[in-house]
Amino acid sequence: METLAKRFYVSGAVQGVGFRFFAEQVAVRLGIAGYAQNLFDGRVEVYAIGSEAQLDALKTELRRGPRMASVDQVAENDAKILPEFRAVSPSSGTTDFVEHTE
Repeated sequence: METLAKRFYVSGAVQGVGFRFFAEQVAVRLGIAGYAQNLFDGRVEVYAIGSEAQLDALKTELRRGPRMASVDQVAENDAKILPEFRAVSPSSGTTDFVEHTE
């Protein structure tokens, strides 16, 4: 199983509605490493590391979002695996997902 990294950019009414917490819970359940953070333009960025199937499942969940959110779009870009996540591999059974608050 190949380990991939992607950045998802979620737009709509996605800040102040628990979206980062939702993304973290979904990622942990799927065994995905990464982080979620609010962006200044109103979107939420979700950086995720996992298999293609795991990332596809995450994208499906991000489109749905938590109950209070209204997701307009989920854009995705391929990404590099960041150095701080190199030792954290979903395929090895160790994951780390962080909700950034900055």
